[in-house]
Amino acid sequence: MSILSGWQLWQRMMLAAALGAVAALGLAPMSLWVATIGGLMAVPALLLAASGRREAAWTGWAFATGYFGHALTWIVEPFMVDAARHGWMAPFALLLMSGGLALFWAAAFALAAMPWRGPERRVLLLVLTLGLAEMARGYVFTGFPWAGLAQIWVDTDVALLLAWTGPNGLGFATLAAALIPGVGLARGLGGRALLLRCLPPLALGLAALAADAARHSVESSGKVVRLVQPNAPQHQKWDPDWYPVFQERQIRSTAAGTPPDLVVWPESALPYWLDEARPVLERIAAAARGAPVLLGANRADGPRVYNSLAMIGAGGQVEATYDKHHLVPFGEYVPMGDVLERFGISGFAARSGGGFSAGPGPEVLPIPGIGAALPLICYEAVFPRYARSPAGRPRLLVQVTNDAWFGTWAGPYQHLAQARMRAIEQGLPMVRVANTGISAMIDPHGRITAALPLGHDGYLDVELPQTLPQTVYGRTGDVPLLLAMLVLLAGAARIQGRCMSPNSD
Repeated sequence: MSILSGWQLWQRMMLAAALGAVAALGLAPMSLWVATIGGLMAVPALLLAASGRREAAWTGWAFATGYFGHALTWIVEPFMVDAARHGWMAPFALLLMSGGLALFWAAAFALAAMPWRGPERRVLLLVLTLGLAEMARGYVFTGFPWAGLAQIWVDTDVALLLAWTGPNGLGFATLAAALIPGVGLARGLGGRALLLRCLPPLALGLAALAADAARHSVESSGKVVRLVQPNAPQHQKWDPDWYPVFQERQIRSTAAGTPPDLVVWPESALPYWLDEARPVLERIAAAARGAPVLLGANRADGPRVYNSLAMIGAGGQVEATYDKHHLVPFGEYVPMGDVLERFGISGFAARSGGGFSAGPGPEVLPIPGIGAALPLICYEAVFPRYARSPAGRPRLLVQVTNDAWFGTWAGPYQHLAQARMRAIEQGLPMVRVANTGISAMIDPHGRITAALPLGHDGYLDVELPQTLPQTVYGRTGDVPLLLAMLVLLAGAARIQGRCMSPNSD
């Protein structure tokens, strides 16, 4: 029985949506992890009050829709850049995105609502199915792991566990730490029974203390990186009257002061095609005074166009390029884009209906005097698997991004939080440069050592931290966790089959 058993389904769905919205307060910029844990602790009461899989699915969908609807409010911002054309789509985009992601939770709730013997088994199964659902969310239909539960810990020592577990493992531990004690609350238990159910959060806290005690010291490499932030609002970025202003800001910042060892400009920093920008590249190289420059630009290769990161050397020579390989659906490309463009539907960041082409995959750029860098362009830093290079471990991670699309509320801060997670997971420093901010140097423990705030232009010279020894997660990725969860799910299915067998005792 549950304390909500007397409630109608619609009442439980309303409560679930409200609790989901509260749970999203754990994400940046509020970062109230207590709110997320509190919201999740009410989930067992919702599950146990469901009379079957259908009710459970609707309840899980409502909770997740409230959670993602609040977490992803920033998703309306790209539609407001040209509100006259796209503004009407904004509420539909938010509803479809949050409701679509919530289907993963609906499936997890439905699976957990099987006729188990005892409420504890149902909740334990929900921990497992939700953990798998959150992992699947990062892969299915190109994946969208934004607002993962592990993100609530980024400002705490618990985040250090990412080096061992990765975000999916820490998300699974978060579910266990909140849902298992929630069984006792759902059934009105007290005393020793409730105390025993508090062991998972206690274990999570002790693990965080152990990770903090084992924290390695991070020394400086002695190399100086210059972060250049032009602060070009999206509605002005491609305006012919404005883009010379933003270009000159970046060149002045590059030429200022003592030359650094590396200069980094943000995503799509040039308003020209890369292969047509030689005069500007020569000016940039002269301003850099011998330092290599990493900058974002669009480039063409025959009929294909790419969102790229280029390394500029002496004389404006393009020494190397990296092409973004995980493109944003309906942002950088649209399926059947040339056809849909006839109806006025095109990618926001694309210059034609077909949009950008995808690059071959993660790769490293050898930067003179610095070492191998693994570039991530904007959205790619959301995916933990792209911070691992098949060509060997890099010296640093570099994210260039144009967060002007995300507005000034939650989006830029949540994107930064995920970049910090990638640094912890790999034990590598992260150089992050954003068009409108937040540009930052992030050390291998996910700490921001220096930053340019949102909505400011200028530059920042900051020392590059040393790398840490390769992390457990950096070596293994999600494979061990996935195998363990599948084994547990298979074991649960076998136990369930025995319980429902007519020959069972």
